[in-house]
Amino acid sequence: LGFRTVNDMVGRVDRLEVSSAIKHWKAQGLDLTPILTPAQKPHAGVEVTCTIKQDHGLERALDHELIRRSKPALEHRKPVRIELPIQNINRTVGTMLSHEVSKKYGGEGLPDGCIHAKFNGSAGQSFGAWLAKGITLEIEGDANDYVGKGLSGGRLVVYPPKDAVEAGFIPQQNILIGNVALYGATGGQAFFRGLAGERFAVRNSGATAVVEGVGDHGCEYMTNGRVVILGPTGRNFAAGMSGGIAYVFDPDDNFLPMCNLGMVELERLSVQAEIGELHKIIEAFHLTTGSTIAQDILDDWERKIIRFQKVIPSDYKRALAEIEEEKHMASASTDGEVVDLPGGIVVPHEPATSG
Repeated sequence: LGFRTVNDMVGRVDRLEVSSAIKHWKAQGLDLTPILTPAQKPHAGVEVTCTIKQDHGLERALDHELIRRSKPALEHRKPVRIELPIQNINRTVGTMLSHEVSKKYGGEGLPDGCIHAKFNGSAGQSFGAWLAKGITLEIEGDANDYVGKGLSGGRLVVYPPKDAVEAGFIPQQNILIGNVALYGATGGQAFFRGLAGERFAVRNSGATAVVEGVGDHGCEYMTNGRVVILGPTGRNFAAGMSGGIAYVFDPDDNFLPMCNLGMVELERLSVQAEIGELHKIIEAFHLTTGSTIAQDILDDWERKIIRFQKVIPSDYKRALAEIEEEKHMASASTDGEVVDLPGGIVVPHEPATSG
């Protein structure tokens, strides 16, 4: 076409062969002139390509200080603890730090809690995005939208200031984090003492999360992980949810009309192992955040556990049942031979030994 760069091509609609592009029955009657006419420049200083590099202010990012203070952990895997103030202009806090961890240690990350950073204040958008394993970020305050986006094995804890709670602030009645928390998370833990905005844990793919209530569209398109809601939900909960499990505390039987039952089922908990795991999650949440809601549930566990609704996708439930059946078939063999399970899974079986 005679162009040396892509920028030289911008706006050169004269080089398009438009006649052949509109000879299709779907395009009959379309007039593409408004699209194919180059925009008029309001003055001579305007260009049609980028001429001024955008300043993202990365050199002022809070992560530079986190990386500096985390050198013992990054270089020698020695635990470090950091405490800093935070403001809503501090966005994607922890992401550059996670990049440094991933560069050196890959997906394995660091030992749990090796880097523990506590912040006081209000965090900006995407706090803890793509947080790597071995990093714990804690906020005594609140946070904006996209908390824990892409969470990748790290741990997030957010709770209101202790002096505010002592003065009468009620966490379970107030928004603590914004919308779309844990979007696309693949692993890790997130504990939030207070309410979350809309689309909490949308497309969660492996993280474990506890929160005291969520807005509309909670657990939308979720594919894996565990989510515990210790309070109310908005409408359209679990829309498009294809995997994972959500446990919703529903003492007043208000949850059913809020749940989108297109792909999920509701049931009460009956398996003791599962009840025990849920107890451990809520207990960890209480110990980490000081949640009084969690404390009330734990103190009256036998009566409160029957008020939980288990949300599980129908296909996911069936897949779990098939996996359990395969495990049962494998364990039933005692001759030491290789067991060929359905689905092409081959499990070498070891004969039982005494003593």
